[in-house]
Amino acid sequence: MSLKNNSIAVVIPYYNASKHIVHVVEKLPDFIDEVIIVDDKGGEKLPLDLLDAVSNSFNVIVVVNEINLGVGGATKKGFLQAILNKHDIVIKVDADDQMDTAYIEKMIDYLIDNRAEMVKGNRFIDTKALMKMPFVRRFGNLGLSFLTKAATGYWNNFDPTNGFLAVNTASLKLINFDKLSNRYFFETSLMSELYFVNARIKDISMPAIYGDEKSSMNIWKMPLLFAKKLTGLFFKRIVKQYFLFDFNICSLYLLVGLPMFFFGIGYGIYNWLYYTSIHAFTPTGTIMIVTISIILGFQLLLQAVQYDIFNAPKSI
Repeated sequence: MSLKNNSIAVVIPYYNASKHIVHVVEKLPDFIDEVIIVDDKGGEKLPLDLLDAVSNSFNVIVVVNEINLGVGGATKKGFLQAILNKHDIVIKVDADDQMDTAYIEKMIDYLIDNRAEMVKGNRFIDTKALMKMPFVRRFGNLGLSFLTKAATGYWNNFDPTNGFLAVNTASLKLINFDKLSNRYFFETSLMSELYFVNARIKDISMPAIYGDEKSSMNIWKMPLLFAKKLTGLFFKRIVKQYFLFDFNICSLYLLVGLPMFFFGIGYGIYNWLYYTSIHAFTPTGTIMIVTISIILGFQLLLQAVQYDIFNAPKSI
């Protein structure tokens, strides 16, 4: 792999991780050109004196937020700074030392070889590493990952909440940063926006490291919050992809399949209630109309899903 013609930056959103930040910076590989630490106004001050003492070959700059923006807001600010500083690749690393930076070289290899536009970690490929993940996180991520596939259109990717990622700035320049979430939905919203520029995303296996770090995320509120946001992303993607930006066979499947399927269900419920109320058998013809409408509508919707999966952006 050649790094000669690529300028590489690491963005670290910092929030209450004073015990870990120095070690995170120390572990970064020496081919990194610049480290952008975004201080997100937490209760623990950034240990600038210790960071100055870290001996590395790259430049370290600190961007201080005026108010707390959240992990997504801090990362966005770091990405914009990396674009402003004309870097080719930007890597997002958390400040709590949960990410093994030894994987960075493998991640950017895909970007440099033009096999993907973004590379992210996947904690579900390695079974041994997966079993080390806390059960609540493992269970929640499994469910959210499937919903995220449908919402973002990236059916070949998993573990969407994994924040260890590398992306080329050329792709970042094409997306609308205002559409990216400021909080824990950031990674999913980033994937959603990258879908519309046909960016390929590659998952690579890597374990997460769980220590004494503190998380401000309320795990029990996340499923409801994510479900609401994922539903909105799903409908936005379908409308944009199949009715605004393009009109193809999948659009026809949806236009015909959805009304037919819901007509069958609605008409079936209506007739079931009606004929039950008058204590009579439902006519065979009515039953056939309901059955055929539901079966054909469902089949067309399955065809639409199959088309969507087949046309998902794929990395090499």
